[in-house]
Amino acid sequence: MSGALLFLLLLLACAPQPRLNEDSNSAAAGPAAALGIEIVGLHLSSGGYMLDFRYKVRDAARAAPMIDHALIPYLIHEESGAKFAVPAPVKVGPMRQMPRQLEAGRQYFIFFANPGRFVKAGDFVTIVHGSYRFEHLRVE
Repeated sequence: MSGALLFLLLLLACAPQPRLNEDSNSAAAGPAAALGIEIVGLHLSSGGYMLDFRYKVRDAARAAPMIDHALIPYLIHEESGAKFAVPAPVKVGPMRQMPRQLEAGRQYFIFFANPGRFVKAGDFVTIVHGSYRFEHLRVE
């Protein structure tokens, strides 16, 4: 029994670990750090019809613009220049987290529409949020 457990642990230890995309995160690290957040990732979601932008709050006071209702984020597809908005269905409102107060260490999300699955995995995009631009983010 212990031999099987040891084998399983060794197998898990040797399994490849997912890597953060250093190329895409390095370009946006400056604005993200200035805003007190860490970009976790940008992934296709909902069968490719949505883009799921995740960020972690490092400094809640500096990250306050991320939940400002007056600032409406949008996404730009770098190759074509096409712009994509945050969907805002009447019954549920904008598809982004806007709590009254941010908590340091917690992850938050913003969903962007991707009609017709225009943006593909591997494409580069820029997310604009007020005066902040998170450029050259690779879609996972």
